[in-house]
Amino acid sequence: MNILYISDLPFDPWVKPLHRYLPDADLFVWGNDDIDAADVDYILVWKPPRGVLKNFPNAKAIFNLGAGVDALLQDPDLPTDIPIVRLVDPRLSSSMAEFIVYWVLHFHRGMHTYAQQQRTGDWTPHGQSHTEKRRVGILGLGELGQDAAHALLMLGFENIAGWSRSRKELPSIESFAGAGELDDFLARTEILVCLLPNTQETNGLLNAKTLAKLPEGAFIINSGRGSLLDEDDLIAALKAGHIKAVALDVFQTEPLSSSHAFWKMENVFVTPHIASLTDAESATKIIGEGIEAIEDGDLPHNVVDLKKGY
Repeated sequence: MNILYISDLPFDPWVKPLHRYLPDADLFVWGNDDIDAADVDYILVWKPPRGVLKNFPNAKAIFNLGAGVDALLQDPDLPTDIPIVRLVDPRLSSSMAEFIVYWVLHFHRGMHTYAQQQRTGDWTPHGQSHTEKRRVGILGLGELGQDAAHALLMLGFENIAGWSRSRKELPSIESFAGAGELDDFLARTEILVCLLPNTQETNGLLNAKTLAKLPEGAFIINSGRGSLLDEDDLIAALKAGHIKAVALDVFQTEPLSSSHAFWKMENVFVTPHIASLTDAESATKIIGEGIEAIEDGDLPHNVVDLKKGY
């Protein structure tokens, strides 16, 4: 079995786990090792160059090394006759839940205000809201969104709602679904958590019109995709005070330009796309199980629906 790795990220962290979980596999790195394209059985990728993946006629599957597959789906020559498998990993989910919980608590407890006060030497205490009254809304109730919601429930956030393409039946979480219920979902949400994938339907979903549906002084946490938010409209809403503060881990263009307005705005908190990072050990075990399923004549879990885009 020949496995080809295609990514700009270092291959070294993957070597030991791949040998452990797939001991009979021969490993190759695209651009470094010589291998006949016809001999490649499986491909592990993260943001591969467009047009590369069409060159492996006998590949049995492509495994994406992260949760988001939008970079793959933008390739017009992406093979559609073999499974494209996205990574659904408990460690990715738990890391994302940690990130979401951190920023929800940050805004819920007013730490953004105290950070500004520290810079001016302002010793002013403020009142404290209670978790059961705080209205949190999660835009995207897939694996990541559900795990984040459950983590918040454990901390006493009882007023949680989620919005998704189709309605979800989840204990203690109010479910909104479809375009017709988006406005109502936004109107009841004080802290908005964005975890939607990048699709034609979600591109620019949060813009001047939809941001205005949020209550005055709302907060936004975006660790889904940068394409979800119209950045100019968000800046306008922040300057107007309609949006009080935001935590952004993803952007329309990455890395974020050093001249971007976000860097100097006191009510914008920037992190460099680190909300949830792939763990090679955990991910390789899942990939190994997927390859074993294919070798046994079955489909692996989490095959991408090319029509839905995730």
